Amino acid sequence: MEMARAPAPASSRPRTVEAIYKDFAARRDGLVRALTSDVDDFYDFCDPDKENLCLYGNPDGSWEVALPAEEVPPELPEPALGINFARNGMHRRDWLSLVAVHSDSWLLSVAFFFAAPLSANERKRLFSLINDHPNVYESMVARKHSSGKSRHSSKPKRREDVHPKNSRAVARGTEEDDDEEEDEEHSETFCGSCGGIYSASEFWIGCDICERWFHGKCVRITPAKAEHIKHYKCPDCSSSKKIRQ
Repeated sequence: MEMARAPAPASSRPRTVEAIYKDFAARRDGLVRALTSDVDDFYDFCDPDKENLCLYGNPDGSWEVALPAEEVPPELPEPALGINFARNGMHRRDWLSLVAVHSDSWLLSVAFFFAAPLSANERKRLFSLINDHPNVYESMVARKHSSGKSRHSSKPKRREDVHPKNSRAVARGTEEDDDEEEDEEHSETFCGSCGGIYSASEFWIGCDICERWFHGKCVRITPAKAEHIKHYKCPDCSSSKKIRQ
């Protein structure tokens, strides 16, 4: 697991939209497995006392933690370097979330490295295929919540659903423990607009279509306005509907 990776033979590299997507999907599956069902093994491999390590998803659907490629420049884009160094300095789930986001970035960079010779329409079709499936981060969070409570309620905009995310509307003297629990439960929730992480001290609202959460201030929704919204659609979902029409 600590051997430097050898470059893939040029003849084995995918060259069509379908082949590149197949490669992407297999690498993604390996990364999802590393961060979900194999997460304890992955965590142990990322020893902070070892050298700079990277998490790789392989074309056969496997994953590995290894040293980066020795070639400069490398044959393929490289994933985030030194993920093991931050392991003990962060809360475990925050560290895993950071690795997942970096893994998503790496997957796209590899796919579009292969797609560089394709036409604009072919690259557009490739991105459409990729975007039809949850990314690594989304898959990791979904797997974590699949057996119990979900981070997203089905109707988060109603007063009884939105209220817990607006801790300022609750008396702080009786709800401080609840706010701490909210921060713990939603620590992997990021604003769909600015990317900021969840905080119980701010008002949030969830989209009924894409189920992403947003700071109220980012989408210009106040707690008072939210009480009168039966089904909230975020700006992205609203604009998508207009385009289809």
